[in-house]
Amino acid sequence: MATPTHHQNSTNLTKKKKTLKNPEANFLFELNSCSKSKDLKAAISLYESAISSKTRLNQHHFNTLLYLCSTFATDPHSRDLALQYGFRVFDHMVAVNIHPNEASITAVARLAVAKGDGDYAFEMVKKLGDYQVTPRLRTYEPALFCFCQKLEAEKAYEVEEDINKMGLSLEEPQIAALLKVSADTGRGERVYSYLHKLRRSVRWVSEETEKILEDWFCCKASEVGSEGAKYDVGLVKEVISRNGGGWHGFGWIGEGKWVVRKGNVEPNGRCCCCREQLDCVDIDDEETEKFAFSVAGLAMEREVKANFREFQDWLEKNANYEAIVDGANIGLYQQNFAEGGFSLLQLDAVIKEMYTRSGNKWPLVILHKKRVRALLENPSSRKLVEDWMDKGVLYTTPHGSNDDWYWLYAAVKLRCLLVTNDEMRDHIFELLGSSFFLKWKERHQVRYTFLKGALKLLMPPTYSIVIQESGKGSWHVPIVCDSEEETSRTWLCITRPGDCDDGGKTCEIVDVPCLKSAISEAGDPEILSSENRNHENSDDKTTSMTGKRKERSP
Repeated sequence: MATPTHHQNSTNLTKKKKTLKNPEANFLFELNSCSKSKDLKAAISLYESAISSKTRLNQHHFNTLLYLCSTFATDPHSRDLALQYGFRVFDHMVAVNIHPNEASITAVARLAVAKGDGDYAFEMVKKLGDYQVTPRLRTYEPALFCFCQKLEAEKAYEVEEDINKMGLSLEEPQIAALLKVSADTGRGERVYSYLHKLRRSVRWVSEETEKILEDWFCCKASEVGSEGAKYDVGLVKEVISRNGGGWHGFGWIGEGKWVVRKGNVEPNGRCCCCREQLDCVDIDDEETEKFAFSVAGLAMEREVKANFREFQDWLEKNANYEAIVDGANIGLYQQNFAEGGFSLLQLDAVIKEMYTRSGNKWPLVILHKKRVRALLENPSSRKLVEDWMDKGVLYTTPHGSNDDWYWLYAAVKLRCLLVTNDEMRDHIFELLGSSFFLKWKERHQVRYTFLKGALKLLMPPTYSIVIQESGKGSWHVPIVCDSEEETSRTWLCITRPGDCDDGGKTCEIVDVPCLKSAISEAGDPEILSSENRNHENSDDKTTSMTGKRKERSP
């Protein structure tokens, strides 16, 4: 190893001396050490020394001090010291004309809330505009949570309005806080609204949020129905269908006490507590049209416009398909070996299986013209391909086109199933409205595999693991679960009396039978026998395999 020269040593010593002679850099180094070790008293001592020596402090210095003070503001042993110096540091910062940024204001807001002053915390957030700084969701949290904890509902709603104006989206902790303050102050319509915001924001709720919901539905204020109770049953069902399933949005339906239970959902989507069938939730009509328009717009930017318009016109005249098949994806599946090529047998197996599952309706196979021409030129495959063409199974995409756009557009436009193992990751980031793309995939994509030549289809789930509101007014709320087995997930089942088979008992699953015990009302546990279960499931026939949603009346 080379030995450092005298010149190198001298240079290093010079740099070290310069660092030590720079009070600002030395202060920052020691302050960062205090921050890492969470040593508030040492940081305050450094701050006092810096003031005495008239060290110039910058925004980073002040923010580090503010962060430490806000962190200790909730510590009973350090609270007073943290509050005293926290506000003093901020006043000093403003006095020397250093503009606070989002981190500064967030820290001060936390300090304000630590002494119970939500109003000051909210005012600080509003002042960010004076410094042309955009607040983040965390900047609003102190004021919002403070108002919610103090049951100052109207002030909490004002904070929410400001959050919305800034284009920020609430997450579960904020929605849960707003839901709780609404429940605690008896604002039933607000509870309903926040329950739907929760439905749109999360797939399942935390145990803390579940407890808030349970408390609300078990309290007296939740018993009164709203305008939703007056709506026609047929209209409610129609709106649920238009929404893609899983919710209507009319308001609380029914009156009287709620029956609140916990239980599991069977693999077929039936709740073990109330026996209600959960929906496999799709994107709604408006989202579907927007999605199809987005795909078409992007396709015509990348494809020859005339070719894709011709496909759109053809699809309008041939809109009765209930399944779209990505021909290339299936034909080339597991063909990366020496003798591998395009497997016509695999594609034919998928076509026949989808035909059988859909009640003898042929699927639409999208395949590139070049591929079809090669198959027609091969005597061993010509007859089968010609048979497909005669039955209207094939649509051939033109030279130079990307068939992905064709099968994706067809599946979205016709609202039907799509058989492909393509995860469509390339499209997710390009498509407008990609926020609902994953929901659409879950509802419409059919994956497949071939095990020793035998086809196995993985159909879309029979139900969606999301908060659901039924046409009867009942609610089903999935709760966070560590297990990978969805059948072991606990759900909150919330119904009105008369909407379920028993008198309002809580449901827990033990093996196959449902073991029931009360939460909202007292009652003896009872076991639902296998005979009863078989009887109840006797009318649970497998519906059409299609994911297609029929056109709705406006």
